[in-house]
Amino acid sequence: QVQLQESGPGLLKPSQTLSLTCTVSGGSITTNYYAWSWIRQPPGKGLEWMGVITYDGTTFVSPSLKTRTSISRDTSKNQFSLQMDSVTPEDTGVYYCARGSFSRSPENYDYWGQGTQVTVSS
Repeated sequence: QVQLQESGPGLLKPSQTLSLTCTVSGGSITTNYYAWSWIRQPPGKGLEWMGVITYDGTTFVSPSLKTRTSISRDTSKNQFSLQMDSVTPEDTGVYYCARGSFSRSPENYDYWGQGTQVTVSS
């Protein structure tokens, strides 16, 4: 059974950098041909796919976030991470990590973390 767990600070001030880590157990992030994504949900809105890192380390980030967002991994720890610079209150929401096929559609992700609340406020 694959399990994912998000970790990171829950409260940030505008202009700070958000760093989140997803720790995976029960399966390797290098297993063919899975993709590991970050997905968020702002309050009162739907799920937004943010970006992905594939089993071979290839990354793709949503064009709307690309200028300030990066995704990386540490295979020795079986973790992948999200870094987002210059956060604003519009970045407030629940952030999820998930495993699935290479897709921007949340429906294609079968294992999810429980989500972590991120609040950006001065």
